[in-house]
Amino acid sequence: MEKLRWGMIGGGEGSQIGPAHRLGAQADGHFAFTAGALDIDADKGRAYAQALGVAPDRAYGDWQEMLVGEKGRNDKLDLVTVATPNNTHFEITKSFLEAGFNVLCEKPMTMTVEEGEEIVKIAEATGQVCAVNYCYSAYPMVRQMRAMVASGELGAIRTVVTNFSHGHHAAGDDADNPRVRWRYDPAQAGVSGQMADCGIHALHLASFITGDEVHTLSADFASTVPSRVLEDDAMVNFRTSGGIVGRLWTSTIALGRQHGLDIQVFGEKGGVRWASEQPNQVFFHKLGGRVEIIEKGEDSLSDDAKRMSRVAIAHPEGFPLAVANIYVDLAALLRGGTANYPTAVDGLRSMAAVYAAVNSAAQQGAWVDARPPMFQ
Repeated sequence: MEKLRWGMIGGGEGSQIGPAHRLGAQADGHFAFTAGALDIDADKGRAYAQALGVAPDRAYGDWQEMLVGEKGRNDKLDLVTVATPNNTHFEITKSFLEAGFNVLCEKPMTMTVEEGEEIVKIAEATGQVCAVNYCYSAYPMVRQMRAMVASGELGAIRTVVTNFSHGHHAAGDDADNPRVRWRYDPAQAGVSGQMADCGIHALHLASFITGDEVHTLSADFASTVPSRVLEDDAMVNFRTSGGIVGRLWTSTIALGRQHGLDIQVFGEKGGVRWASEQPNQVFFHKLGGRVEIIEKGEDSLSDDAKRMSRVAIAHPEGFPLAVANIYVDLAALLRGGTANYPTAVDGLRSMAAVYAAVNSAAQQGAWVDARPPMFQ
């Protein structure tokens, strides 16, 4: 099968997310790394792209040059990944969608709700795929949880408890660490720090697994390091459109926690639990029974969970392969199939929830509508 042509913007040498995308896109042989504008320094970006095997005429100095260079080609790109700083996502994604390209954008998709609604409308009008890299939804055992909920194995869902809390910013050395500093700078991160950075992953998992959307929420934000403008710790209570009770905690100062993403779903007939640091297992407790450990690789898993699994039972599959699974879904979609990928609507709903949480925290935890205006 001929490979799909893939291009990347951002994610240059030394990037945290760039290697995961390059590994993920090429892991299963679906995509060929064809074009790139990888660095804010044009010469460095061109040189690095060529070092990774991109042809010189498709190694670009910036995204505008890449857009002009690619849109007139007969062998144009099938997918463009946007892995640049948050405040550039909207302009780049919008420009490539309007030029007829399919886009996978890093989260958050936009900096404002209004921008998010515009991206959704453009994707609908152009018919282009616009995906958002909520890659935790592509872990095999997360897909298994989603299938269990959808099949009614847990009964009606009552409560979801999720968190994404780590301690890697506990030192408070923002001024001396550029990889930390931008996360608490409104000019670069937007209206929210930790909630927009990590909390939306946990919130998206809650919606993805339950098949329900956040309707209202109440939030408490804290900046425990005095120099930080934006929050480094947040607690959010939420209710879904279907009446599920939700609890979310997200933090960067939780010393002793490493990655710290986990989720529990409680229904009337059973409960399930998954943690990203133990990604091969789902713990399932049936009402009146004992805890059952469901392992990745078992024959009894859902078709979607099996499709997302690569290595044999008892061998771990981690973050790069979760990113790869997003590309597996997108490849299937671009070849005329179907997929459970995170869409522009997911990106919009996440940003609406972030703004709602900021609004609620400013009102001492008042309950507010968390839906985007276009869905109210």
